[in-house]
Amino acid sequence: MKIRTIGRHFRESFKSLSRNGWMTFASVSAVTVTLLLVGVFFVIMMNMNKVATDIEKDVEIRVHVDLTAKEKDKDLLKRQIDNIPQVQSIKYSSKQAELKNLIKDMGSDFKLFEQDNPLYDVFIVKTKNPTDTKIAANKIERFKNVAKVEYGAGKVDKLFKFLKYSRNVGLVLIIGLLFTAMFLISNTIKITIFARRTEIEIMKLVGATNWFIRWPFLLEGFWLGILGSVFPIIIVITGYKYAYDYISPKLTSHFIKVLDFAPFVYEVSGILILMGAIIGGWGSMMSIRRFLKV
Repeated sequence: MKIRTIGRHFRESFKSLSRNGWMTFASVSAVTVTLLLVGVFFVIMMNMNKVATDIEKDVEIRVHVDLTAKEKDKDLLKRQIDNIPQVQSIKYSSKQAELKNLIKDMGSDFKLFEQDNPLYDVFIVKTKNPTDTKIAANKIERFKNVAKVEYGAGKVDKLFKFLKYSRNVGLVLIIGLLFTAMFLISNTIKITIFARRTEIEIMKLVGATNWFIRWPFLLEGFWLGILGSVFPIIIVITGYKYAYDYISPKLTSHFIKVLDFAPFVYEVSGILILMGAIIGGWGSMMSIRRFLKV
């Protein structure tokens, strides 16, 4: 395509936007509303996913070593646990270290147990995939010199089921919103193109190729999508700034964190612009097809 022709397509697309002011406004409004919904929901879902991942990463198996186990028995048990395919890491914590942690968490009253420490030596095990926790725990329970295995049985299973359910529901809702956005934008652009069907027919009759006619509408769809993404981006950045400043200080003492303000909002902004451009271009392409069959 010649540069002069490309310039002509760009000029025509901008002229069309200004010439059809009300339809441009309607299309941009449709894009704005749908992308705002997608953007807000996307931010919520991404942060829910971050929280869910943090919770999953915190799940660990605590293997209490039998009080009668000798050092060679502990070494053997460590090797056996390490050989389980699902295990990612294993850390040893002596019963003295366990008591220190208990005193730190619960207060100096527990110093009474320093004379006769009732706690166990513990292996703290993390799995490669958090959902493999139960499988690894069941295998560890069968080894000798294991007094008990703790990993929140029952609660962990319910937690993983809930997180899986939440992610699937979120994914379905985002896909549904995207299809809704495509449908709304496509219909709005179709109305714009319908008002100009005579212009398209004339261009076809004088020998213009389909792509010569299609390009200005395609570019127009891009501009509509990009313009429609501006307001949602401003809302998402401003709203997330306030939410981040309010929520983050309350989570500083916990292992759970929300996504950092930057670069997250810039990534979301890029996604919304790209999504607006693609949906706008796609809407134009779908809408103009029937008018090219002259």
